[in-house]
Amino acid sequence: MSSHSKSAAVIGAGPAGLMAAEVLAQGGASVTVYDAMPSAGRKFLMAGRGGLNLTHSEALPQFLARYREAMPHLKTAIEAFPPQALRDWSEALGQETFVGSSGRVFPKAFKASPLLRAWLRRLDSMGVKLVLRHRWVGWDEQGRLRFEAHDGAHVVDPCATVLALGGASWPRLGSDGTWTEALAAVGVKISPLRPANSGFTVAWSEIFRDRFEGQPLKGVALTFAAHTQRGEAIVTRTGIEGGAIYALSAELREAIAISGQATLRIALRPDLEQRELIARLSGPRGKQSLSNFLRKAVGLSPVAIGLLQEAAKASGASLASMSPADLAHLINAVPIELDGIAPIARAISTAGGIAFDELDGEFMLKRLPGVFAAGEMLDWEAPTGGYLLQASFATGVAAGRGALRWLNS
Repeated sequence: MSSHSKSAAVIGAGPAGLMAAEVLAQGGASVTVYDAMPSAGRKFLMAGRGGLNLTHSEALPQFLARYREAMPHLKTAIEAFPPQALRDWSEALGQETFVGSSGRVFPKAFKASPLLRAWLRRLDSMGVKLVLRHRWVGWDEQGRLRFEAHDGAHVVDPCATVLALGGASWPRLGSDGTWTEALAAVGVKISPLRPANSGFTVAWSEIFRDRFEGQPLKGVALTFAAHTQRGEAIVTRTGIEGGAIYALSAELREAIAISGQATLRIALRPDLEQRELIARLSGPRGKQSLSNFLRKAVGLSPVAIGLLQEAAKASGASLASMSPADLAHLINAVPIELDGIAPIARAISTAGGIAFDELDGEFMLKRLPGVFAAGEMLDWEAPTGGYLLQASFATGVAAGRGALRWLNS
């Protein structure tokens, strides 16, 4: 078989695209990876700034359930390249991994940059070419790939193509969602791109916003409808974000899309039962200010007390006039009115994308033989905790294997 008959283009130099390129190169294909950015893996590097959370150590059935309605479509790919395979792959690149106290898996270096550098060296040694500053804009009349670059337009005619262009979050890092236009133009069904693992907007009072912007609410429990999530949230100038918020973001987003708002309830001391809270709040206050009393009796932080005052003000009540029972109830069910979703450019990830019924079992687009898709541009979402990267890597492997079988058929 000639080298041209095994030529493959991968568009997108993130985890899904680079993994597809590796699989193709291992199978003997001549691979070129194209990316619009000046360097590879920019969003991957951003994900590693706080410690690269590669995957999660929980049992596979529970792990797969995190993908909710997309689980049946991702199950085969993740089972074929499960969390342990991702850990083994990382360690083969010289980056040992460990399981954190929350079950999350990190490289021991705790960074993305050493892993990405080692990976790019391996791909280079396998003959994978990396072509940067090339923005894909669709196909021409002959079905060739069209790119825009600093020196003008380029066309490429590979025998197989893997699309791995990401979603639409953090567009300055490369995934800006403009690929939707090229695919919609050829009839591919795409679910609208929406923020996932995102923050929400709240109409804070000016006093609260100015004093507590950037302050964390630690050890809280957030409840919306039937869903409760323990963790941390952070007050922003325009609303609220953080790990516990992200875990509820799908339900909150859909509620806001339907009714324009959602009421989130925050338990500030979820480990204290109502009776214990009432007992503590019934003690003598003496000459202490209410804030000092709440800090000492219940262990509330200044931002938590500020949140109580915001809620009391919104209801037309006064914290100082509340009975211990009413105050105890409020402390563990503070209502926060969310009135919007933070912009998709600020979201950690993206919901929506190419509908799975547009793909065959090899991750090939049914309308475009020889064109495969992987990663966040597919219609799935998952919480933070390693699930996002795991599915991106696994679908990259699946699309790479599918493209290789296409080349060999």
